[in-house]
Amino acid sequence: MKDPNLLFKALADPSRRKLLDVLYAHDGQTLGELCTHLDMTRQAVTQHLGLLEAANLVATQWRGREKLHFLNPVPLQQLYERWIAKFEKPRLNALSALKRKLENPDG
Repeated sequence: MKDPNLLFKALADPSRRKLLDVLYAHDGQTLGELCTHLDMTRQAVTQHLGLLEAANLVATQWRGREKLHFLNPVPLQQLYERWIAKFEKPRLNALSALKRKLENPDG
């Protein structure tokens, strides 16, 4: 993971999360296309995209004169693996044990 502080900062803003949602729904959009989904200026969207790129959540590719933006889910997966997944295991084990007990009350 590049810089977890930068990643958390990027995810902290609802407009940046909206941009990530838009890219998840339809990857490879131009700045103009992304602006249609947000109620803010092009300059503001550009600034948000810059922070998302710095956090490695958005990658860009030039196609002629157009700059396309793509979601990079790898940092999110790393975040999940490092801070979230470890909290799921005990809960899933407890649910599994409960399921076994309810299905076999005698044993």
